[in-house]
Amino acid sequence: MNNLKTAVLLGLMGGVFVVAGYALGGSSGATIALAFAVLFNFGVYFFSDKLALKAARARAVTEQEMPEVYAMVRRLAQQEDMPMPSIHFIESQQPNAFATGRNPKHAAVAVTRGILEMMNQSELEGVLAHELAHVRNRDILIATIAATIGAALSFLARMYLWGGMGRRRDNNGASIIIGLVAMILAPLAAAVIQMAISRSREFQADRSGVETTGSPMALASALAKLDRGSQIPMRVDPAVSQLFIADPLKSFGRRGQGGSFTKMFSTHPPISERIDRLEKMQMGIR
Repeated sequence: MNNLKTAVLLGLMGGVFVVAGYALGGSSGATIALAFAVLFNFGVYFFSDKLALKAARARAVTEQEMPEVYAMVRRLAQQEDMPMPSIHFIESQQPNAFATGRNPKHAAVAVTRGILEMMNQSELEGVLAHELAHVRNRDILIATIAATIGAALSFLARMYLWGGMGRRRDNNGASIIIGLVAMILAPLAAAVIQMAISRSREFQADRSGVETTGSPMALASALAKLDRGSQIPMRVDPAVSQLFIADPLKSFGRRGQGGSFTKMFSTHPPISERIDRLEKMQMGIR
């Protein structure tokens, strides 16, 4: 269901781009913007692991430094027939973790000091299985596709604002108004859809990770601890915050607070909802 939702959201995002491209600059303008965004995100995709690790201030660690983490990740990777990812450490008391990499052969897993100190073995295993699920499910690729379309929409809107695409033969009052509305609403709609895709992939990683460990309640317990620990501030680039298993910027009140309108702009679903789904999995309710 989460995969189907992701496919629908990606299709909807593409539809927003087509409509906005026609409203703002016609087919030629939309093509130029899309080509620009694809080239830009192509580079980001291939260097996503290095960029994310640097933005999160994560450093590579050896097996001698973290033997237990290495052993746990190696066991989970072998269980899923995946290559062993590189292991990285973030000096932060906030409990958190993330995985990155365009495919299983170029994967990296990062953990914070806080999560190593707070989690017991089964809880940490649940978190690491969740992170490996992101890599196995190609979530970085999905996020890049969504970012490509979102960036293209923003670029298209800026070009219209500068006037390069606004000089169409039918530039009457109605078309100008339509163009202005599209310029404002299209990037906003893309951002909302992009956040929805991110939330959907978190649910899917929860499910996939639990299918690996066979222990929904271990991950549920870990998520409850992550929720409590999210009050500890963490210095991290907002651009990579969606990679973490829990929103690392929650302590700043940036996202995830308030009603349903605010949640539309959250990269992570509410922890309580994720725990509820895991409890239903434990009871056999799919």
